[in-house]
Amino acid sequence: MTMGETTANAAAGGTVVRAPLRARASWMLFDWAAQPYYTLVQTFLFAPYFANMVATSPTHGQTMWGYAAATAGLLIAIISPFLGAVADGRGRRKVWMMALSLVFLLGLCTLWLAVPGASSSTIFVVLAGFVLATLAAELMAVFSNAIMTGLAPKDELGRLSGTGWAVGYFGGLASLALVAGFLVPLPGKTETLLGFNPLLALDDASHQGDRLTGPFAALWFSVFVIPFFLFVPDRRATAAPLHLERSATEELWNTIKSLPALPSLMIFLIARMLYTDGLTAIFTFGGIYGASVFNWGPTELGIFGIVLTLIGAVGALIGGRLDDKLGAKTVIIGSLLILLIAAAGILSVDKTHVLYTLDVPEKMAGSAPFSAIGEQIFLAFAMIVGLVAAPVQAASRSLLARIAPAEKITQFFGLFAFSGKVTAFLAPFLVAFVTQVTNSQRIGMSAVLAFLVIGAVMMLFVRTNAAPSSG
Repeated sequence: MTMGETTANAAAGGTVVRAPLRARASWMLFDWAAQPYYTLVQTFLFAPYFANMVATSPTHGQTMWGYAAATAGLLIAIISPFLGAVADGRGRRKVWMMALSLVFLLGLCTLWLAVPGASSSTIFVVLAGFVLATLAAELMAVFSNAIMTGLAPKDELGRLSGTGWAVGYFGGLASLALVAGFLVPLPGKTETLLGFNPLLALDDASHQGDRLTGPFAALWFSVFVIPFFLFVPDRRATAAPLHLERSATEELWNTIKSLPALPSLMIFLIARMLYTDGLTAIFTFGGIYGASVFNWGPTELGIFGIVLTLIGAVGALIGGRLDDKLGAKTVIIGSLLILLIAAAGILSVDKTHVLYTLDVPEKMAGSAPFSAIGEQIFLAFAMIVGLVAAPVQAASRSLLARIAPAEKITQFFGLFAFSGKVTAFLAPFLVAFVTQVTNSQRIGMSAVLAFLVIGAVMMLFVRTNAAPSSG
């Protein structure tokens, strides 16, 4: 059966009827619209540029970016449960998303101010814009996820969610290809990576190509989110309970209190919270570290992002098949072990060494992208990270679906989302703190390994049999 096939009859008991293809496709376009922020700004282009060109030093830049990411994560942890209560209520969701879209666009456009040598006040405004954009993006996802449940029957939500995830991957890939292939010239040249003249006249001295990523992601979002607001159905506004937020918070608290009676679920949620923090930090700071070691510009970072995005899509497909054959727990633990090895491999590379002790020639200024041995080793380890990252996340979701009590599956998926945000600030904070204390990007980055180790060890104690019904 394809996504384009028309639909199912309504069933009794409030079963959701599959929404028209136009509505489902428009919902998936939200991931396409939002993904360039994560790909261009948060991971591959703007973050490394900020650390290496705007801040006074790469170490100082990584520290400031880490504290900003930690601030955003802390705000998300505080606010998202309450907005989740609203999303589960009886009011409209798209109105909230429209308001958050404006905050998102404002934060992205602020990044244009990040010129090299910017004043402290300007840097503060840029980091505040990054925090606002991150906060708005994550809070919009709360409402988008809530809307998803009304677009297809329960037995089709996995396919809808997974397809949306894939669409997001390709949105990030398309935006990277457009920026690197058509907008930003190669360093010291007048042509782009694909050999075209840039579509825009960009000033190299003020790094307009790097600064453009924020406004570009804002424009991309503004265009591709339109179908979502036009064609995705929303709930009708109804009289919501006056104490909706308090009631939802009480329900969440009751679910948390029930966790000691379900030890595997409790251990799994804590483990997932930790290894997700570590994984997020790797993607947040990996590009910054690579750019600092090899002096990467937009071209190298663009290629780096394109390769990792493609590898991530492949990993998602492979991981789904292994999940069905070997089990989600096996996929998670195996992926985390591979991730640990790859992350340690990334940290083993510096300007003149690989695997910590092997000498290699330093990358020559003006040489072709990824022509140095150190770069190639770094890219190989990064590709391994990209390959196993998606299976970790996808298998985590399927494992919860298998072991949570069926009659409380919605509540536990809500707690699953909360656990992914409640400590999202911790790993970036530790990276920033350790980097600041040691004045070493490598040692600062190594802090994320602890999150992966503890998460993998805790997963060994998770039983994968379904939890008993609470009656």
